[in-house]
Amino acid sequence: MAIQKSNCYHREGHEAACEYSDTYYMLIFGAVQLILSQAPDFHNIQSLSVIAAVMSFAYSFIGFGLGVAKVIGNGFVMGSFSGVSTTTSIEKMWLVAQALGDIAFAYPYSLILIEIQDTLKSPPPANQTMKKASTMSIITTTIFYLFCGGFGYAAFGDNTPGNLLTGFGFYEPYWLIDLANAFIVIHLVGGYQVYSQPIFAHFEKWICEKFPENGFLNNEFFLKPPLMPAFRWNPLRLCFRTVYVVSVTAIAMSFPYFNQVLGVIGGVIFWPLTIYFPVEMYFKQMNIEAWTRKWVMLRVFSYVCFIVSTFGLVGSIQGIISAKLS
Repeated sequence: MAIQKSNCYHREGHEAACEYSDTYYMLIFGAVQLILSQAPDFHNIQSLSVIAAVMSFAYSFIGFGLGVAKVIGNGFVMGSFSGVSTTTSIEKMWLVAQALGDIAFAYPYSLILIEIQDTLKSPPPANQTMKKASTMSIITTTIFYLFCGGFGYAAFGDNTPGNLLTGFGFYEPYWLIDLANAFIVIHLVGGYQVYSQPIFAHFEKWICEKFPENGFLNNEFFLKPPLMPAFRWNPLRLCFRTVYVVSVTAIAMSFPYFNQVLGVIGGVIFWPLTIYFPVEMYFKQMNIEAWTRKWVMLRVFSYVCFIVSTFGLVGSIQGIISAKLS
């Protein structure tokens, strides 16, 4: 839809009423995910994961470059240290909360950390490889998001769109923006699977263990379509994953709000998976005694992050409600 808008603005001018429904595109995206979701497990989407990562780097570089070019073209930095101006302190508080939720969503890899480690071969030990990979990932992600977000705000100030590439802060060169948005589509196709496959695996393993004798849940069949390679399918996988994708698509069509939805997801997943779970594992592994200095510091750290995550979650939910009612 953003590509369609970009081409329309290029033809008709930046003030043209280039409005298109996103329902059709969401349905197409859902249909694609229905097919891809039938991949048996995480190991079968490694190529898709690599392509998604490359696409992410590509459109991030484009967004960063356009932001730098815009600042240079303006000749000055937009915005201020106090951030987006608001009429009331309550409005500012909600925007800060939504921003915290968005920042929390910038580090969602903890959702698939264990699944990634499970794909690694030894030697060297998988935990050593993951420690290096996690450090590099956090540093790289932080640098990219700080540069993209910082230069985006420096380029547009209070008028900065929630999504620099689809929110049309930039109009030209339209072909470069189209290319970046195409990269986003490809990235999201792969990213959807990377984050959904662990959910599929966990649910299917759980229900198969509860009903080990049920043939509908446990039997697999091979299907050989004409001119295509054979693939295996399972009735449980077909039914559950179809319901999952249809449900997610329906929710997305009901709440098509970019920043607020990201903030809700970030607020939900950040503390339990990125903070609480690793801290508790560290206590167990290292036999940290209660009320020692390290124990107290990590507990305080965990509680502070919980408060921040909750604040971001509440603010993002408020943002969704406000957007839905406006």
